[in-house]
Amino acid sequence: MALLTLRNIHLAYGMAALLDGINLSLEPGERVAIAGRNGEGKSTLLKVISSQIQADSGEITRQDGLTTAYLTQELPPGIEGSVFDVVAEGLGEVGRLLERFHHLSQAAAGGDMQALEKMGPVQSQLDALDGWSLQNRVETTISRLSLDPEAPFAALSGGLKRRVWLARELVQRPQLLLLDEPTNHLDVAAIRWLEEFLIDSGLTVVFISHDRQFMESVATRILELDRGHLYEHPPSIEEFRRRQAERLETEASQRAEFDRKLAQEETWIRQGIKARRTRNEGRVRALQALRKKRAERRERGGQVKMKLSPEQRSGRLVIEAEHADFGYEQPIVRNVNLLLQRGDALGIVGPNGAGKTTLLRGLLGQMPPLSGTVKLGTQLEIAYFDQARARLDESTTVQDAVGEGRDRVMVNGESRHILSYLEDFLFPPARARQPVSALSGGERNRLLLAKLFLRPANLLVLDEPTNDLDVETLELLEQLLIEYTGTVIVVSHDRSFLDNVATSTLVLPGDGSVEEFVGGWSDLPERVTRRLLEGAGSQAPTPEAPPKKPAAEAPAPAAGSVAPRKLSYKDARELEALPARIETLEQEQLAISTAMTDPETLRDGTRMRDLQTRLEQVEAELAQCYQRWEQLESG
Repeated sequence: MALLTLRNIHLAYGMAALLDGINLSLEPGERVAIAGRNGEGKSTLLKVISSQIQADSGEITRQDGLTTAYLTQELPPGIEGSVFDVVAEGLGEVGRLLERFHHLSQAAAGGDMQALEKMGPVQSQLDALDGWSLQNRVETTISRLSLDPEAPFAALSGGLKRRVWLARELVQRPQLLLLDEPTNHLDVAAIRWLEEFLIDSGLTVVFISHDRQFMESVATRILELDRGHLYEHPPSIEEFRRRQAERLETEASQRAEFDRKLAQEETWIRQGIKARRTRNEGRVRALQALRKKRAERRERGGQVKMKLSPEQRSGRLVIEAEHADFGYEQPIVRNVNLLLQRGDALGIVGPNGAGKTTLLRGLLGQMPPLSGTVKLGTQLEIAYFDQARARLDESTTVQDAVGEGRDRVMVNGESRHILSYLEDFLFPPARARQPVSALSGGERNRLLLAKLFLRPANLLVLDEPTNDLDVETLELLEQLLIEYTGTVIVVSHDRSFLDNVATSTLVLPGDGSVEEFVGGWSDLPERVTRRLLEGAGSQAPTPEAPPKKPAAEAPAPAAGSVAPRKLSYKDARELEALPARIETLEQEQLAISTAMTDPETLRDGTRMRDLQTRLEQVEAELAQCYQRWEQLESG
């Protein structure tokens, strides 16, 4: 029996119907990938399935008691507390009671007698709500996803935050799991972990992803959303592309025949007086129906037209590094040896936190090596694709974000109107006049590419360029980079993208070492890929423990042991304020790092030195904050 069935679902925003008579049935245990171009309504379809938005018309039938969890693209801002707190809150009111009891029991274990007194009423409430089995569920879910329950959520990497949020959804024990771009900001090991988890979980999963290898590994079928309609394909990207091409070719033939017939009838109706006197009124009505059908036709959007050619060739040598160590007070990346020449495409892969950004900054001359040497080639013009998209002003329009107030821009030596140029990136004039804040993730990436490709550059540095791009745009970007006569450095966790683009790959396994290999991901030795895939999330989960009910009193410390000291009021307030201070410093660290990649800044030596000095101060203060945090938490 189907878990959920959609029948003739219609939903429109403005004139265009995002969902135009959608029919879908989800069976237990299947994993369905939703594919389609950016802006086609894939996220909207997930929101309809999860009941976050209501369809204009149609019928949705759910199995009785169906529980649904939904992991969105963007996590809500301002989430605080430990991993345990965030996951427990997925259980609603009971979760908040568990969270309170968790903190009280920790305080009581530290000798806080007031906390011990407060535990009684909370324990009684949990007794009434079967809270102890739910506590076991929270602890088991956290263990299953290899998370530290006491780690502060705000201090986690983007990938770990998404894993915590997944745990928050899974603790509800959903039958249906909805995932919107779950691999964004995950490293290769985390993506592989997620693949195995979804395959082994037995859950019914509907997910949106443009990671082709992830899609093929996980999906049991692919549904393509195109102009409001769903088309089913087998779980193979090659077969998906073949069937899609056949469908579009058949559609083009049918439309050409329709247009030929319409043209014939239009010619007939416009004949002279004699023809109009004898015309068949039924034929006139048929022509009117043809006109209406033609007016309602939805054309498939064009392809992105990306063109890029360096206005000035760099020297043959682009970057040469010999025994270079990069870092701050201590090396983060050690003994880098690299010879990058004009026309090379260098891929960089490694787990989050392995030092990829530090390596990029060192190779581009933005920070001096702690030891060894780095030599940059001559006549370099660098264009940097910013992973964090920090260079997009949310308040400005799409047109001004690229044109910066100009009506015309220079594209490969040719003057073009800004609206014409933006149409190459699938932004029609109406969309080009909308604010950046209204764009989807994929549209923002396309906008950044449009802005990037206006710059004359012979060295492209792309940091995670594949996030949110649809498959067609992704393949076009690959082709552009393959044909590009300049030099490319790309940081990516997309294994297919690395295979198609990289001529050599730098691997940072996370221990500070760096190895270079010829080719892309598939060309890496098995020992290397195994090490990368077994990185984050590889620790075995703790076996599930039976539900436990804590005693009403905290256990007394053993004879001769020293109980952790209770924090003073001043220290407690300091500990409470530290996460916010660390978050502020990390945001400033990101802002400075982004500013240092701007071409204008790269040409301003004084500005670069000022930013470097401030960055060192921020990083030193961050280190002090983390050290102080550990001191206070350990008592």
